[in-house]
Amino acid sequence: MSTPRRRPASRTSSDDFFFLLEAIARQQTPTGTQLEQIESSYNSTAEFLAKRPEFAGLITQIHPHGSRQLGTMVRPWDDSRDGFDIDLIARLDSQALARYGDERGPTRLLNHFHVAFQDYANAHGLTLKKWDRCVTLCYSGGMCADIAPVIDDPLFAQAYGSTHGLIPDRAASRFESTNPRGYAKFFSETAAIAALMPAMESATFDSVRRSAEIVPLNDPDEVFEPLLCRIVQVLKLHRNVSFLAKNNAKDLVPSSIFITTLAAHAYAAKAPLIHMTPLDLLLDVVETMPTMFASTTLGRDEEWHLPNPAAPRSNLAEDMNEPSRQIAFRAWIELLVEDVEKILAAIDARQGIASVITQVRDVFGQRPAQAVEKALLERQKAELNLGRATFLTAAATPLTVPSRSHNFFGK
Repeated sequence: MSTPRRRPASRTSSDDFFFLLEAIARQQTPTGTQLEQIESSYNSTAEFLAKRPEFAGLITQIHPHGSRQLGTMVRPWDDSRDGFDIDLIARLDSQALARYGDERGPTRLLNHFHVAFQDYANAHGLTLKKWDRCVTLCYSGGMCADIAPVIDDPLFAQAYGSTHGLIPDRAASRFESTNPRGYAKFFSETAAIAALMPAMESATFDSVRRSAEIVPLNDPDEVFEPLLCRIVQVLKLHRNVSFLAKNNAKDLVPSSIFITTLAAHAYAAKAPLIHMTPLDLLLDVVETMPTMFASTTLGRDEEWHLPNPAAPRSNLAEDMNEPSRQIAFRAWIELLVEDVEKILAAIDARQGIASVITQVRDVFGQRPAQAVEKALLERQKAELNLGRATFLTAAATPLTVPSRSHNFFGK
């Protein structure tokens, strides 16, 4: 994919766009009640598994992993349910390899796991789904929990190796390398890389002198510290709308771990470089993602390889090694940049709240659009009290203005 030539976004456009993202992110965050339900779920499953005779003395911990740990949760793309999907790991002591380390061990471990959780589901009135590496418990409130068994298998010679583990794979009839806790550490370290934005820092200090005249900006730490998390949420939300909401594209969807890892590598490469605004960095990261995996040409085809940073034997791009998936991924990256520009055009043209909401709905879905509408109406009320209006004219009347021409994507 060629790198588009685009001019930097203005600070105002970036602030407005990230105002929308923050509203969307808050809507994607579990409520206190939902967090209590999540915690109750994995505490209950831990106590249950610890009492099962087939796992006696082997279960050491049940812990969340995936987007819950990384701070990149998004709600299910299907608006018909309100719950969250969470990922849990049932850690087994390394002694479990003495019981399950033989040729048929991975399948036997999964069979024991499935039987145990079928009993748990029956006892609690839950629905159970069985997969090649995990089980899914579906709760009445709409929450679903994927629970996978992982046997501790430290590899101290490699990065994050102290938390390395083995996960059984029924389809492959073997244990595969995995490291959820190590991956969370990798992501946290990457997200902590400070973004270099001298102009934003200067503008933040300048805003202090004018704070009585405008609606205060977010604390700079609230903007910069979770920036990688926000970028990943943008990617996942747009991915869901672009692939999962379309029946003919569901088989082409890139996995969350694939796009999260690409975004993390791209962020690590681009965050130390000077950017004018967070929006410029976001777009730079998105455009850089397709360069963050290794590609080998095999005849007419490509083979992609993206090692798991915490379990290098695991290729996170394995599912992408079909031409149709690779074409769809590259097209999606280009579409995401174009769709962000559509939202910016609606903001810059001061076309009114309705126009901005329509663009957000088309790009990120119905629930994010509802969150944006609520936030914009609250912001409109506050700013009108100060004689200002960011997304409307000064009279608070929607104004339709033709979008200015641009060369964001080159000739």
